[in-house]
Amino acid sequence: MSTDETTAATAPEDSPFRPGPGGRDQARQFVLPLVVRIERATPPARTDALEAAARAVLVLLGDERSSGDGEWAQAVRNWQDARIRKVVRRARGAEWRRAEALPGITVTGGTAEVRVFPPVPLDGWPKDLARLQVSGTDLDDPEPPAEPDPDLPVLWLSPDLDMSAGKAMAQAGHGAQLAWWALPHEHRTAWRDTGFPLAVRTADPAHWHELTSAGLPLVRDAGFTEIAPGSSTVVADHPALRRGRF
Repeated sequence: MSTDETTAATAPEDSPFRPGPGGRDQARQFVLPLVVRIERATPPARTDALEAAARAVLVLLGDERSSGDGEWAQAVRNWQDARIRKVVRRARGAEWRRAEALPGITVTGGTAEVRVFPPVPLDGWPKDLARLQVSGTDLDDPEPPAEPDPDLPVLWLSPDLDMSAGKAMAQAGHGAQLAWWALPHEHRTAWRDTGFPLAVRTADPAHWHELTSAGLPLVRDAGFTEIAPGSSTVVADHPALRRGRF
C-alpha cells in the first residue's frame, strides 16, 4: 500500500486544488487519513477499495460536521488551505478496532471497508493511526470489473501508470474531491442524497485521450511517490460535468 503525499490538479481559480507553488506550500500542512481494512484471509477486491475510498472522501466533505461551525470544519479548512494530501494506511484485527474507535466515518462497498478521519497535521497523527502500515500489501480484482453504467459518475484512472492500490485509492479520492468542488450546489446535494454512487475504472488509451481533452476535472500528481511529477492520474467524469449539461 502506498501513500499519496500531495497532488495538484486542474481546477477553478477559487479551488484550493490549484497547480503550482504558492502560499499553500508555506502553510502548515494537513493530511486526510484513510484506513482500509485488510484482513489476512479476506482482503478486499482492488476496485471495491478504490470506490470505497473515493466515496469516503465525498462522505466526509458532505458531512455537516465538515462545514460551517461543525466540529471538523476548521480542520477541513486548514487542510484545504494547504496542499491537498491524502494518506492511505491498512489495518486488520485489533488495529482496525482501534481505528474505528477514533472520530471518523466508515464507508463500505462490496468487499471493502474504508474509514476516513478528519484532517490532521502532517506531523500530528493520532498514535493509533500513525502506527499503521503504509506499505507492504497490494490488492487485486478476482475478476475484471464490469463496464460502468453510463449514467454513473466515473473516476477514470490513467492506463499509462502502474499505481499500487494505496496510491490509486488516494488518487481516486482526489478525483472525487475535484468533482465535488466543480459541481453546482443542486448536483452536489443530489449526489449526496443518493449516497454518492460512483465507479472507478481504468480507461483504455483512446478513451483516456478523449477524457483528458474534454475539459473535465483532471488530477495531476506532484510526484512525491511512485510516479513522475505532473503525471495525469484521474479524470472525474460526472454526468453533470460533461460539456453542455449546464
